[in-house]
Amino acid sequence: MSVHAPTALPSAQPVPAFRGRIGCDARSGHYAVPRRYRLHLSLSCPHCLRIAVVHSLLGLEAVCPVTLLPAVPDGPGGEHSGLRPLYEASAHRYRGAAVAPVLSDDWSGRIVSTHAPDIMRDLARHFGGHHPALYPQGADAEIEGVRRLCEQGIEAAAQRAGRADTDAGERDTALTSLLCTLRSLEGRLARQEYLLGEQLTIADVELWVSLVQLDTVHRWHLDAAAVHRIAGHPRLWAYARRLAAHPAFGSHLDLDGIARRHHTHCRGLEAAGAAVQILDWASHVPNGTATRPS
Repeated sequence: MSVHAPTALPSAQPVPAFRGRIGCDARSGHYAVPRRYRLHLSLSCPHCLRIAVVHSLLGLEAVCPVTLLPAVPDGPGGEHSGLRPLYEASAHRYRGAAVAPVLSDDWSGRIVSTHAPDIMRDLARHFGGHHPALYPQGADAEIEGVRRLCEQGIEAAAQRAGRADTDAGERDTALTSLLCTLRSLEGRLARQEYLLGEQLTIADVELWVSLVQLDTVHRWHLDAAAVHRIAGHPRLWAYARRLAAHPAFGSHLDLDGIARRHHTHCRGLEAAGAAVQILDWASHVPNGTATRPS
């Protein structure tokens, strides 16, 4: 099993959190006006991919323009140099990395938010109109639970399971935690079409992107036996395949970009599981819009 360097792109200095919110009141400073706001997204980034899916589900192409950034950041700390002027205009003497995602205000030329969960919720709340109810009333706690489950039970656990700079016991514990999470999701999807019932919600966006990351990023650092065990959840992967065929999901898959971003910044060595692809993602996206990794 290989040494798995963290796939997250480290920043040399702490990055200030931009946590502005879009509101209904004109006095709030960031009130909801069509075409006032702009998204800056790199589709190889999981946070950006989630926002892009939500943006398409809500049909906001004419309401909130999107500027697509390169798959591989061109500066230190995961920085996109094209975002540097926006960050410097938003924070005096800004010294951190200019990273995506960004929701900016075209009126002021400043950043509103870089926090993906807030951005997605505000887009749905203020511009969603009659589109699918991604945030069902009374489901906030369950949605947050799914988000944390994806973050810790899938992505963080998979990353720990692929590290060789820890002992075998820690890796086995992490793999057990990952498999337990997948088994619980498998059971839930045996009873219902989507995570929260019979309607697609933000919880499904969170999970789907985590599954994309599990198969296209974390798998490279797991042994073949572990990947076969991960793949042994047929309902879960059928669900991932079904969502990939939905235009709002699959059309944003930049498989080549994900691979290049990962291999550019990860210092780990490839493990046997890299050869055991769970889903052929490219074959399930609409009209062949995704690119196979080179």
